[in-house]
Amino acid sequence: MVDIPGMKKQYQKLKAQLLLGFLLLWAGCSSPMLENSFSSQTMGTTYSIKIISQNPIPNPSKIQKGIDSVLTVVNTHMSIWIPTSEISRFNRNQGRNVIPVSHHFKYVIKKSIEISEATRGAFDVTVYDLMALWGFGPDPQKREPLEKDIQHAVENLGYHNLVLEPEGIRKKNPRTKVDLNSIAKGYGVDQVFHWLVSRGFADVFVEIGGEVRCSGMNKNRLPWRVGIDHPNIGGSRGTELAGVVSLENLAMATSGNYRNFIEQDGKIIGHTIDPRTGRPVEKDVLSVSVISNSCLEADGWATALMVLGYNKGRELVLQKTSLQVCWILSGSDGMCIIKRTPGFNIENSWY
Repeated sequence: MVDIPGMKKQYQKLKAQLLLGFLLLWAGCSSPMLENSFSSQTMGTTYSIKIISQNPIPNPSKIQKGIDSVLTVVNTHMSIWIPTSEISRFNRNQGRNVIPVSHHFKYVIKKSIEISEATRGAFDVTVYDLMALWGFGPDPQKREPLEKDIQHAVENLGYHNLVLEPEGIRKKNPRTKVDLNSIAKGYGVDQVFHWLVSRGFADVFVEIGGEVRCSGMNKNRLPWRVGIDHPNIGGSRGTELAGVVSLENLAMATSGNYRNFIEQDGKIIGHTIDPRTGRPVEKDVLSVSVISNSCLEADGWATALMVLGYNKGRELVLQKTSLQVCWILSGSDGMCIIKRTPGFNIENSWY
């Protein structure tokens, strides 16, 4: 081997540079990721948002204001609790002409009608008056409704009464009123999620009142993990879990009667009302969790599947590859039973 002058020195220098580069790369890969958290209240509940980054997010107060601004827009269009909201004005309008609406409102109504058609009316957002009869919403009745009142409310509802036109929405029945509580939270999650992604964030977790959408990984570089609550009547969210789900670039929503309910004449009445019969759902389904590509779809379908019950619901969702579902049922012995579609993977379930 011929020893060329200076080669040994250059080789040692190159070796040192490669070693330094490897150490820097290793340090970058192994350095802990930061979890930036944002939380507050919205839509009568709370929200929790997490953004993972390698370095602190500059001007986090600007992100907080942006999140709140997005949610304010959603509430301005879809909150039945705000008298000046778009949905409140839409409900007060009893004309037969086309009602101009925002793209937010029209999109949610469009998606709601799609779920209504797929479930043959088990899901229906034209239930404002019916919900009020059973004691829910901003105009609740304080007693159990009479049969004639229920039938009158059912006669005035129906998603087929909402007709989408290029200029807006037309009511076939001018007395029809909509209540988007069964789908608005999911839409709010999607809107915040898209806003954060549009700002360049890749590892994101958005949760509003238990409805979730996420992308990327958590601070430990693992898929985001979301708990499914045990359906205890009146229990607080997250205090007792039935299981844990890993979500990768997906959304999940859960519907159940164990948290949102009222008591009338000594009876517990859940907020899930069957729009086809006008009466509260009385089935063995305690809760339904739905995984989908959007939280709006997951939210709407979770409500629909509560109404349909397990057997009819399972038969329907097995035809839809975009949905994975977990049902928690009440067993004959008082114990809870978990049923799920093949693609719904739940961990740490103790049933």
